[in-house]
Amino acid sequence: MKCAKTAAVLIFLMAGTLRAAQTPVQSSPKKDPSPEEIIRAFSAKESDFYDAWMQYTYRQNAVIQILSVDGQPSKERMAIVSDVVFRDDGTREVRVTQRSGRLRSVYWTEADSEVINNLQPFALTAKDLPLYDLKYEGKEKVDELNCYVFSVKPKSTRGGKLYFQGKIWVDDQDLQVVRTVGKPVPQKDNKFPDFETIRQMIDDKYWFPVWTHANSVLHFDTQSVRVEETITYENYRKFGSKAKIDFGTAKP
Repeated sequence: MKCAKTAAVLIFLMAGTLRAAQTPVQSSPKKDPSPEEIIRAFSAKESDFYDAWMQYTYRQNAVIQILSVDGQPSKERMAIVSDVVFRDDGTREVRVTQRSGRLRSVYWTEADSEVINNLQPFALTAKDLPLYDLKYEGKEKVDELNCYVFSVKPKSTRGGKLYFQGKIWVDDQDLQVVRTVGKPVPQKDNKFPDFETIRQMIDDKYWFPVWTHANSVLHFDTQSVRVEETITYENYRKFGSKAKIDFGTAKP
């Protein structure tokens, strides 16, 4: 037997130990990686994305509309349907299968075709990363995704090729680029609008574009033209595979 005072002290200590054992341990919040770590991670995945993108067939629907010329409404419209296919020797080709309408206020050039066929979607691969300056802008939400935002601009626009200038959004879980907003540069004789491209996951692995849209006023020497362009991508199939993913033409 023990005295009552000693027993009370022991009961108090045991109760405190029990409460401590039942109290959940507060885990520290997950620390965001550094901007440099994010860039290394997403550029490596962009390389994988672009390599995979070049092995897929799909249909591309582009609609170009002139909404106004010097503020006056216009209804000029052109549509281009292209199929990305592979020749017998395995090389890739963007094949125009249907073209309708025409533009009178502006000329559709080879550079415009290059932009919608090859620069869109913009992929900042590890190989191209040294050509650009990136600046971390913070975090934003895109639909249900929390994203890191980076501004992107080329270090130089020399060399006779088109570059991307704008912003990219990187999913904070998979560190994949899910959205881009920007324009092709340099812009001299050719003027290009600002494009927004939304990506979705294809084959449970790759974030491929499903919708690109632009609505901008282009200022030429003799007139100002508001142009709207919408590009949708559908019927994704890996070359040699029968799998099919069809997003139609609906906006995401």
